[in-house]
Amino acid sequence: MMHGRMGRGVLIAAASWGLAALVSVAPLSAQRGGGPPPGPPQSPWASAPIDLTGYWVSIVNEDWRWRMVTPPKGDTASVPLNAEGTKVANAWDPATDGSCLAYGAAGLMRIPTRLHITWENENTLKIETDAGQQTRRLMFDPAVQAPAQKTLQGFSRAQWERVGAGGRGAPGGGAVGPITNPRGGDLKVTTGNLTAGWLRKNGVPYSDTTTMTEYFDRFAAPNGDEWLVVTTIVTDPRFLNTDFITSTHFRREPNGAKWDPTPCKPIT
Repeated sequence: MMHGRMGRGVLIAAASWGLAALVSVAPLSAQRGGGPPPGPPQSPWASAPIDLTGYWVSIVNEDWRWRMVTPPKGDTASVPLNAEGTKVANAWDPATDGSCLAYGAAGLMRIPTRLHITWENENTLKIETDAGQQTRRLMFDPAVQAPAQKTLQGFSRAQWERVGAGGRGAPGGGAVGPITNPRGGDLKVTTGNLTAGWLRKNGVPYSDTTTMTEYFDRFAAPNGDEWLVVTTIVTDPRFLNTDFITSTHFRREPNGAKWDPTPCKPIT
């Protein structure tokens, strides 16, 4: 497959030289309709369309009052809770503030934190947080099955989505910025097998029937900063009337000098 930049160059050449010129510079194998046999499939690590590894810091540019501080008891604004979910939220005990229940997969990325993203192996992307000291593993290998026991971070299955004609573009339709990697694409993650937790630090609940879909996109800003945007769709038929959708932003840091792991309170 041609890189995007090369593809545009060939189209310009075709317009300037005519179709015959384009055909004349094509490899003989392509002119004959053949080509080299495909090689073995590349691993998710080797074929990644974007590089998500490194250190990233939360940039809280929305929902500040629900993320930077623990909201008051009963403040559930903008979360589409049903009556049962509202009842659970209103029963929250402020003495449990800081509980690891706020650091489960469905709420973790909204916590102001730093991420350290690495490849654990060629089929597993690992995300560590300094806030709460949590670890998520995103599994690309379809042969790996979810464990029988549910956990705070659940089981996450990952797949690359690649840019092509009619590609998905920015998640949620947002004009976040251009994809600068000519290979292009994003990471889609689906998570289930979750124990119950909190969407916010004041006990806004999600249940153990929750599933979650995420899209990870990396973009370059004009000033050279690199951004990671995580769009999260939380689906909970028990406590939510409809999907709870958020978009969370991280900026890449040059190294781990500011990495500061801090544990959450054990769940009681």
